[in-house]
Amino acid sequence: MSEQVTQQVTILLNGEPRSCLSQIPLPELLQQLGFNPRLVAVEYNGEILHRQFWTDTKIQSGDRLEIVTIVGGG
Repeated sequence: MSEQVTQQVTILLNGEPRSCLSQIPLPELLQQLGFNPRLVAVEYNGEILHRQFWTDTKIQSGDRLEIVTIVGGG
């Protein structure tokens, strides 16, 4: 039986260093962080990341994420 070794990496999340699993898919990371994926916009390494690319985006060491929550109001 082989064990898969999960490696922790450091990313920059909204300007703060955070640890997460290497190669974790972006939607899974958002969920772990408590964000509702339908209510956020994500900037990935300096560029707005369109939702259609989220599942293909695997987090790597040194990635910079800015996550903005969409708030309704009136």
